Amino acid sequence: MVAAVLGKGIEGLAAQLAEYELARVVQVDHELLAEYTPDAYAQAMEQVVRATEPQYVILPHTYLVRDFAPKLAARFGRDLISDCIRAAVDGGSPVFTRRIFLGKMDADVVADGEPPIFVTFQAGAYRADQATKGTGACEVARRDVEIAAPRTKPEPAFQEVKQAVDLSKAEIIVAVGRGIKSQENLALAQQLAEVLGGEIAASRPICDAGWLPIDRQIGSSGQTVAPKLYVALGISGAIQHLVGMKNAGTIVAINKDPEAPIFDIADYGIVGDLFEVVPTLIEEVKKVKGQ
Repeated sequence: MVAAVLGKGIEGLAAQLAEYELARVVQVDHELLAEYTPDAYAQAMEQVVRATEPQYVILPHTYLVRDFAPKLAARFGRDLISDCIRAAVDGGSPVFTRRIFLGKMDADVVADGEPPIFVTFQAGAYRADQATKGTGACEVARRDVEIAAPRTKPEPAFQEVKQAVDLSKAEIIVAVGRGIKSQENLALAQQLAEVLGGEIAASRPICDAGWLPIDRQIGSSGQTVAPKLYVALGISGAIQHLVGMKNAGTIVAINKDPEAPIFDIADYGIVGDLFEVVPTLIEEVKKVKGQ
């Protein structure tokens, strides 16, 4: 497996990738890659792919990749299998799974064309701690690329993007659902998140009501996360929410409905009133931490 990293001044990032179990890391450092443009990144990635001749080109399903990946695949006359959540091998052929109909169904996609096959995966589809560290630093190969002047000029990022919370990087998340009952009760969930050292998040109804900003939403129409610990408070477990958090390392669910679907995927479940359970949980965490 070969990893490629593009940008300007990326020696440190390339060195970090070299610590993992990879054949080599391809470092593409170019002035025109300092700021994102679809032309520059598509040109650079095309040259990397042609030089390495991979069977599969795996990319993260970020806003920027969603912009240039179809352009990149088209340069090879290939389709793009986008927004995947997992991959498996069936009969010797890889099968990529992606969500359809707002997360209500899974679609298995098999690429039957010639390589390279272009695929993007959701953030959180795989946990970071599943990556295997190598026995020694692998080779970092710097590759020079030729990039024609981009036809577009990058503009400053939107203010909302600068302020948005990237929950995919949080190790601990406390998420609330309808069971929290009112916006005033969010303070209880926030207190639990603070003692645990995590971030607060929510299911879609909470964000739709304006109780928390949209960048705190977990699910098919929000963020996909895979923290080490995910605490679900008053969340029933609709499929649209589960697709965004089911890959968490440990899932703890607190809900007064014993038949709530969230218990089907929870590692630990507490059937009870969250307004009774959470204060006790907060006190116990404080005792453990000596607060």
